[in-house]
Amino acid sequence: MDERARTLLKTLVERYIADGQPVGSRTLSKASGLELSPATIRNVMADLEELGLIASPHTSAGRIPTARGYRMFVDTMITAQSLSMDDAAMRETQLQADQPQRVIANAAQLLSSLSSFVGVITAPRKASVFHHIEFMRLSERRVLVILVAPDGDVQNRVIFTAKDYTPAQLQEASNFLTANYAGLTLEAVRERLKTEVDDLRGEIATLMQAAVQAGTDAVADSQEQVVISGERNLLTVQDFSSDMGSLRKLFDLFEQKTQLMRLLEVSSRAEGVRIYIGGESRVVPFEELSVVSAPYEVDGVVVGTLGVIGPTRMAYDRMIQIVDITSRLVSNALSTR
Repeated sequence: MDERARTLLKTLVERYIADGQPVGSRTLSKASGLELSPATIRNVMADLEELGLIASPHTSAGRIPTARGYRMFVDTMITAQSLSMDDAAMRETQLQADQPQRVIANAAQLLSSLSSFVGVITAPRKASVFHHIEFMRLSERRVLVILVAPDGDVQNRVIFTAKDYTPAQLQEASNFLTANYAGLTLEAVRERLKTEVDDLRGEIATLMQAAVQAGTDAVADSQEQVVISGERNLLTVQDFSSDMGSLRKLFDLFEQKTQLMRLLEVSSRAEGVRIYIGGESRVVPFEELSVVSAPYEVDGVVVGTLGVIGPTRMAYDRMIQIVDITSRLVSNALSTR
């Protein structure tokens, strides 16, 4: 696109975000600052529509941005917007470093209140360190694995074994794991068992490897927590309020949380703010929805992700600022000083 087309696209996106109404050539002529005739603007609009950047929603003469148009706007035309002093004061009062769970809950509420959309955040992933492990025979080839963490947290998982173990064998495996690996993460134990398996009797080594995997799964399941705040805000969003089908799908998404976990897990592997527009993530495939997310850290290590979920027609410049600043505040509140 030439500079004229870029200016008109930027103006159209900004006006549509602000007003929620299709933007016509007369409005573009006034708002863009370009001295162009309505006929010239209509020609440029036709070119933008052919590129898939804007669309005509119905019989209206105006145009609205497509997901592709929003993507170009976000990637090449957006300008950062500063938060107000009131916003800054709210941040300071809501994210005081006390209890991690309270920080996480407050961060979700803060994201929601600042954006007027939905705030989401994953709870920090804890290192899966164990202090003690026990095996209890439930029935033939069914064993209960009891994993005790240093802080007293207990995780249980039933495993199915290839052979039946006697109570004495289970006690032997428990004693060996606790004596040699207590204080290590389950990931580290798994790696060491791979190299040290030759020193153990085959059936005991197999049992311990299965137990470590079960313990890892149990800890992971217990930590897959997504805190969501502000779902009801979507009821007042013009883009959704008239479409009960879309609202129902969105609330199903928040209820199940599985798709959100997958999306936020992907975001945690990226640096800085990520933006998914109109189903781009393939994880949350809603054309009417956008997600602005960023990872947060504890003592320099990424432990979770937070973000804002709202309509594609959102003020992306402001959302980027809200998500970026909140991720830094959460990182500071949870890190040791």
